[in-house]
Amino acid sequence: MTEYAPYALLVVVVLVGVWLLVTVVRYVRADRGTRVSMRQAVRVRWGWVRLARMAGLTVTDKTPGLLAQITAQKDGPAPAPRVLTPRIKVKADQFGVIVRARTLPKVGLEEYQKSARFLADAWRCTRVSVLPDGPGRVVIRGVRSDPLTTPTTHRPTGRPPTDLTRWELGVDEYAAQVCVSLANVPGVTVAGVPGAGKTSGVSKFVCDFAPSAAVQIATADGKVSRSSEGDYADLVKRMFAFCGDDLDEANALFKRLVELRRRRSATIRDVLGVKNMWHAGPSPEWPLTVLIIDEAHTFFREYRGSDAETKRLGTLTAQNARLVEDLVKKGRSVGILVILISQKTTGDAIPTFIRDVCPIGLSFAQKTVEAAVAALGDDIRNWPDASPVTLQDPAYVGVAVMAMQGRPGYTRIRTPYVSDADAARLAEDTSHLTADPALCLDALLASTSRTILDDEPDDAIASLAK
Repeated sequence: MTEYAPYALLVVVVLVGVWLLVTVVRYVRADRGTRVSMRQAVRVRWGWVRLARMAGLTVTDKTPGLLAQITAQKDGPAPAPRVLTPRIKVKADQFGVIVRARTLPKVGLEEYQKSARFLADAWRCTRVSVLPDGPGRVVIRGVRSDPLTTPTTHRPTGRPPTDLTRWELGVDEYAAQVCVSLANVPGVTVAGVPGAGKTSGVSKFVCDFAPSAAVQIATADGKVSRSSEGDYADLVKRMFAFCGDDLDEANALFKRLVELRRRRSATIRDVLGVKNMWHAGPSPEWPLTVLIIDEAHTFFREYRGSDAETKRLGTLTAQNARLVEDLVKKGRSVGILVILISQKTTGDAIPTFIRDVCPIGLSFAQKTVEAAVAALGDDIRNWPDASPVTLQDPAYVGVAVMAMQGRPGYTRIRTPYVSDADAARLAEDTSHLTADPALCLDALLASTSRTILDDEPDDAIASLAK
């Protein structure tokens, strides 16, 4: 043993030196916020045993350990009880620390959650959350700076998404990534006052999915007259169809997509072999077709008047509502998604027979509780701290509220900003992927040598327009 001791000491010194070098390199290369978090992580580790005892996160074990039982003398004093402290692992990031801890008898998830405010004070965090992390484990998230008031940017990579059912919205108030599943989702509603970040959030959606030929997008923008105007001017090259606030053009686009929906419904079993497209997944031959309707109230509002033009416009908006209702209620299984954007999603802006069918609802800043209820449901009244009415400060531009599955209450999300230059570059680079889904269906039918005959192709559309 004595002969090998110098070599063992040398190995230990080398390993410690390598660890110190890696730590220093990580610290130097990190941004300013992460450096502060790394120092904070060191304090959390060093002070954990003492803090856990003061916060009541320890347990006293009166049963002697194996070593104490072996060394105990027969007539000697009983071994002192042991104080057990949960083991932790600490990781630092830009906003704070992530602590993964073990549970102990009588020190479980509930006890950690009760101590969250004490941990926040001790770690100098704005807020601390405690969530389960599997059997016998919890994850404690402490944020030093508020992610909701920290503007973030997103630069599209131009690479196709690996999962076309995953929509990455942004980060929540604990800087955790927030994603929603688009599988079997027929519609999404997005609400908020002007300039709150609605269109920016949807533009990120377009930029994320544009590199995939299995996604095709059409847009009806009710606040512009031509495609060269407005927020989508840089993205039009990646859209197979676009119309402005002209009701006749919008009506034609909606009829076109209803016809696509009808043809897909008639051929899906023969072509894909399934009755639900999501069982097979989107493909370039059968792409997920997304219809974005911005300023949706433009296309659905009621026109009241006795002159001929007012009656004509009223007929068009009524037809638009029925056509979009068809897409939302019947398009889910054939791969059609409708995203409706409006300042308020009240019944006069988006008909309730459309709005209430959309399972995903986001709301950016709102001025009234009634508008928040229309966007998120009546339960938002029970969560005043998460209400979008509290997001009217300029620091919260780009912050949305939504109900997340598996989470109680509502989640506030900071959506990242995509610059116009990056959006234009991505649309230009991916413009060759743009294709009309109807032509894709024709090519797919031709390649499989199947002919589907429709008895009354025009009557179905005509009945919807009545």
